Amino acid sequence: MMQKDGCGACHAVDKKIVGPAYQDVAAKYKGDAGALAKLSQKVKTGGAGVWGPVPMPPNPQVADGDIKALVSWILTLKK
Repeated sequence: MMQKDGCGACHAVDKKIVGPAYQDVAAKYKGDAGALAKLSQKVKTGGAGVWGPVPMPPNPQVADGDIKALVSWILTLKK
């Protein structure tokens, strides 16, 4: 899904590209019960300011189920 939906253009598992590394996202939101909903919404509608000045564009074309699966996987990653 990461490659199919274009996420890999800006994100990698273990290093910052344009956006944060997925491992850094998992560490930041560790223990946050609302992280899945919060991050799923951010993937869908876009966002800015949390990881720096470069905004993440909205991704309305990605199915909600795919977003939930991808964010769930991201939140399991550990450094």
